[in-house]
Amino acid sequence: MNPRKRTVILISGRGSNMAALIDAADDSNFPAEIVGVISDKAEAAGLGLAASKGIATRVVSRGDFPNKEAHDAAIDATLREFGAEIVCLAGYMRLLTNGLVEKWQGRMINIHPALLPLLKGLDTHQRALDAGLRIHGCTVHFVTAAMDDGPIIAQSAVPVLIGDDEKTLSARVLGAEHALYPKALRLVAEGKARMEGGRTVFSDFEAPGHNGLVTSPGPSGDPVDLEALARFTP
Repeated sequence: MNPRKRTVILISGRGSNMAALIDAADDSNFPAEIVGVISDKAEAAGLGLAASKGIATRVVSRGDFPNKEAHDAAIDATLREFGAEIVCLAGYMRLLTNGLVEKWQGRMINIHPALLPLLKGLDTHQRALDAGLRIHGCTVHFVTAAMDDGPIIAQSAVPVLIGDDEKTLSARVLGAEHALYPKALRLVAEGKARMEGGRTVFSDFEAPGHNGLVTSPGPSGDPVDLEALARFTP
């Protein structure tokens, strides 16, 4: 068995996606090991959760540095202190400098609460409702210099139900995020998804015939088979 990839998570708040990654990595067969959690906010609730799981935490506060470049240099130093091989952004609410992104490009991933390239930025759930979308979801992508613009690794779709408001839609998408992020991290840690030439390249799948499976869970929690769905006649 290959060594597990040393993975560090960056958070700014409650860390619910962080918790999903930690839970997945509790399995010794999972290809990534969560070795540290870094927050730019000392009051981030996720720090306590990570510590309770025995994971080392660090606070690299924005206010302790004169500018973004100095702050990101400290983030980079802390990542290297942890011996990070993969970096996961999980609700890290700060745009990273180009210098930091370039150092970790291809090894840094993020989860975004929308089906990119639609709805980049903030307030995605209300914007989905305002646009009248019937399908919404989340995306895991490699981080690049442009916000929410990196190559897509995995996506999960959820319906926008009649009568949804921002709260109900947000909760549905969050559930999809918690299921999707560990799957995407697995792909990257196993080398089955990698960034090359500004694109995500997939390889070494044992069952290529399953490429039509969406990562979005159906009502039973099982993936939805797009090919079977396309053949279905009500």
